[in-house]
Amino acid sequence: MHLAIIEDDQVVARAVQTAAVEAGHTCTLVPDGEIALRDNVLLSCDLAVLDVMLPKLSGVDLLRQARRAGIRTPVVMLTALGTVPDKLDGFEAGADDYLVKPFEMDELMARVEAVHRRTSNRPPAELVAGDLRLMLATKRLSVGDRSIDLTPTEFSILELLMRYRGQVVTRKMLCEHVWGFNWDGPTNVIEVHINRLRGKLDRDRLDSLIQTIRGRGYALAVA
Repeated sequence: MHLAIIEDDQVVARAVQTAAVEAGHTCTLVPDGEIALRDNVLLSCDLAVLDVMLPKLSGVDLLRQARRAGIRTPVVMLTALGTVPDKLDGFEAGADDYLVKPFEMDELMARVEAVHRRTSNRPPAELVAGDLRLMLATKRLSVGDRSIDLTPTEFSILELLMRYRGQVVTRKMLCEHVWGFNWDGPTNVIEVHINRLRGKLDRDRLDSLIQTIRGRGYALAVA
């Protein structure tokens, strides 16, 4: 399992990393909430250990934004704030478990394993952006009242655009997501699939939902 340890206290972060590695996991250390948001850390790990009181962007706000974006990565929150209202804030933001500092490392690892087991069979989520609704389990798309068939490649491209809506998705990101890190196909293949996807999404629209960001990539233009 790959863990993201989002914690500004480097002593705590290193201790959690050591325990996780000894338990057979790999780790990414992230020191603040803005970096975690910028790098989409919750999208690229199997489980996150997330501190509440992060600099720049709190763990609760980070988790709220991730859940609104449809990211369902399981999260164990860490905090020195142990009152019932504090815990409720964490759970309402989308935390799967909550551990108050100071804690025993064995307990944290046990909770990590328990949350991972409990969430591994969680039904796939839907991604929603504006009037777009992408069903991850059935790979079906609805736009308002319309149901749209997507090819596997179109589905993968739209999934990434919806997960990163409001942000630029580079061609490199799309290639790696759709074809893997060793993809070396023709350079115009992304444009071909994007244009086909636009043809399905943009019926009765004046402007395309998928914007081309010149020299950078694409962005999904929905609220």
